[in-house]
Amino acid sequence: MRDHTGNGSHGSSEAPSTVWHGRATNRAQWLLAVAGAGCVALGIQLAVDSAWTSGIVPLLMSVIGCIAAGLLILFGTLAFVHVVVRVDGDALEVRCGHMGVPRRRILLTHVVGAEYAPEVTPRQWGGWGYRWRPQQGTAVVVRRGEGVVLRLGDGRSFTVTVDDAEAAVRFIRDRLHLPTTGPRTTGA
Repeated sequence: MRDHTGNGSHGSSEAPSTVWHGRATNRAQWLLAVAGAGCVALGIQLAVDSAWTSGIVPLLMSVIGCIAAGLLILFGTLAFVHVVVRVDGDALEVRCGHMGVPRRRILLTHVVGAEYAPEVTPRQWGGWGYRWRPQQGTAVVVRRGEGVVLRLGDGRSFTVTVDDAEAAVRFIRDRLHLPTTGPRTTGA
């Protein structure tokens, strides 16, 4: 991942950027999206090519079930193929998938700490996607790897997997005037 904290120039005489952009991608989820598209195609094929001799109710249940399952798989995986993180002077914003939904915006005034997590795994959070665990907080996990953990003023935490998470943590800490510490040794 490229560090987008600068404004394109690497000269030392320019002011630091006021916005940090990051991204993480999980290409493996495209395979699940293909499986979802296959279920939709199967449902359509059942509706078009069926002899309808076994009765309308079982056939409708099969067609609707295949199409519904396929659409859930397709849209559920496409929503978490990638995540885009944007941090400015006011907030951290996370947008998922190509449509940017689900979206989460956390005001930096609500953040009391930012930590680098060197290894965030879907297993820790119960899978890919937008996750909530009672003792861990909320997370957006699109792939295994580094992430940012925000400690919020209400005691909750928010974790997001993003490339170059260390730069994001430094950027957030600079905005919050927090001390810089080493990487976390425990998982998020």
